[in-house]
Amino acid sequence: MTSVVSLAARERRTQRVRNVAVAALCSALLGAYLLAFGLPDGLPRAGGGAFSQQAMAGPAGVPAAGSLTDDDGVISGVVSVFDDAHPAVSTLDPVLLDAVRAAAVDAAAEGIAVVVISGWRSPQYQERLLEDAVARYGSKEEAARWVATAETSAHVRGGAVDVGPDAALEWLSANGAGYGLCQVYGNEPWHFGYLPDAVTYGCPAMYTDPTEDPRMNPP
Repeated sequence: MTSVVSLAARERRTQRVRNVAVAALCSALLGAYLLAFGLPDGLPRAGGGAFSQQAMAGPAGVPAAGSLTDDDGVISGVVSVFDDAHPAVSTLDPVLLDAVRAAAVDAAAEGIAVVVISGWRSPQYQERLLEDAVARYGSKEEAARWVATAETSAHVRGGAVDVGPDAALEWLSANGAGYGLCQVYGNEPWHFGYLPDAVTYGCPAMYTDPTEDPRMNPP
C-alpha cells in the first residue's frame, strides 16, 4: 500500500512540475513575441487596432466606463490559460479549462502561445458589453449578432473562451476538435466552446452568428 501511495504522490508531483514548466514556456513565448512584435494583432487595444471593431463583443477589451474589474472577468492585457489567479480563467468550466490547457501544452510545443482574451464574465460585465454593442451598432437586433444577454451568454456560465493571437486561432481551428474545442460562430473565430463528441466526430458546422443559435433564443 505504501508503495502505491508513494507512486501516486510522485505522479502528482511530476504533473505539478510539468504544469509549471509548460506555464513558464508559454510565458516565455509570450514575452519573446511581445519583445519582437509588440501586442499581438489578436488582442484588444483600448484605442483601436486589429479586432477593435469587435472590442466589445468577443475579444471584450476594457469597458468604456464604470467600476468593472478583474473580479468581473475583465481582461486588459496578456493573460495565460494557466493563470489561476485571474477569475476570467479560474472561473471557467473545469472541463473546458482542462481542454484549453491541454491544447495549449501541445501548441506551445510548436512555438505557439495560446492567450485568453476573454473567458468567464460576470452578469454585470456581460450587460455592459451588450449596452455598449447596442450603442455601437445602433440596434438590439444588430448587437445580438455579437453580444448575448447575461441570461444566455456562455461566457457568464463559464462555458466559452475567446483566445488569441492569430497563430493560436489558426492552430486551434485546425487541431481543436481533438481536444473537444470548437469554434461556434462564423463571425467570431476567436470564440471556442467544449463539445466532447468533437473528439470522435469532429466539430459541427458553425452558426453564422449567435442569432442562429437556438440557445440564444430560449422559448
